[in-house]
Amino acid sequence: MTKFDEATQAIRVDETTYDVCLDPGYSIGGPLNGGYLMAVLLRAVVDASPHGHPVTTSAQFLRAPRPGPAQVRLEQIKAGRTAAMTRATLIQDGRSFIETLVTTATLGDVTPDWTDRPSAVMPPVEQCVVLPAPKPESNMTLNAQMEMAFDPPTVGWLDGNPTGRPEARAYFRMAEPQDPDPYVLALAVDALPPVVFSAGARGWAPTVDLTWHLRALPAPGWLTLLGSGRMISDGWFDEEVEVWDSAGRLVAQSRQLARVGRG
Repeated sequence: MTKFDEATQAIRVDETTYDVCLDPGYSIGGPLNGGYLMAVLLRAVVDASPHGHPVTTSAQFLRAPRPGPAQVRLEQIKAGRTAAMTRATLIQDGRSFIETLVTTATLGDVTPDWTDRPSAVMPPVEQCVVLPAPKPESNMTLNAQMEMAFDPPTVGWLDGNPTGRPEARAYFRMAEPQDPDPYVLALAVDALPPVVFSAGARGWAPTVDLTWHLRALPAPGWLTLLGSGRMISDGWFDEEVEVWDSAGRLVAQSRQLARVGRG
């Protein structure tokens, strides 16, 4: 079992309740990463489901939980031969922190009938940029859990030269050797810096709603994350992420609505 597997472990208490322990190693300056939190919830949902893969997840982030003990409460909405639907709630100290609707199914290893191309072409990984390690006082512990190599133009905000467009692109893999799986993909869809950084914004950008789809089981190796936005307005922005595996297959898609940070 990898460190990520341990950090997302859900222990069954009864048919509708799982105990979890939220790991402080997935913090972004204090708050825990939303993709990590979804992975925790999905461990419980899949364990209780007759199907093995979380094909679509819609999460509402009500407030930020703290590291430590919590519970996942499940409510089965529908169970069919091809798909099951579950409401999963992350609860800490008797309060709801994340509400999700999850559909599980069983994906096969099939060739797509049709697939589009990536929305952007990445340079080779050796031509990409690794960001400087964050200062210890910043409490950015998430960075130590993964390796990312960024398309250089999309991190121009580091030296005061943002592109002016909401965008972020990077190669991604876990820091500890681990083949990507659906739980790693849950983390990956929320792993990029907020796309508004490239548009000139800074600061923590809290996610309000995030929906993502598992499209295929990923091949081993680097994942490619392509992030973009369509509009920044009145303190809100959207972010869409495509995840492509090392075999060139689209394996995940996400869209989120978030608040523009203040930095």
